[in-house]
Amino acid sequence: MAKQETIRATEAELEILNILWAGGPATVREVHEKLALKKDAGYTTTLKQMQVMLEKELLSRTAEGKAHIYAAIPDKQKTQGQIVQRMIDSVFSGSAMQLVMQALGNHKPSKAELAMIKEYLDKKTKK
Repeated sequence: MAKQETIRATEAELEILNILWAGGPATVREVHEKLALKKDAGYTTTLKQMQVMLEKELLSRTAEGKAHIYAAIPDKQKTQGQIVQRMIDSVFSGSAMQLVMQALGNHKPSKAELAMIKEYLDKKTKK
């Protein structure tokens, strides 16, 4: 099965991918139960969305008895990187600095987060 080079996932598809990335392969029912904690979605809507994702090669499916087990195909880090790069290119005119400044302005990072950011920047400047 050929994986897509560029991940084109909708917001709803990303919610499902995040559930599968966090918990590993799952049935539609298991995914639906986790989605239902965040938003009101019908079981058949979740099922249809996952079938569409299977066709788009965002998910794989294996049969275990009567149950179908779905797993995320795209790598989480690669997907996040592609989405951030598209956002930098389209929303921030290619400026990663503007993205970071906006993110830090909209979200008050904890001291631990700031320390991790500083450590990351220190490593980047030493390269």
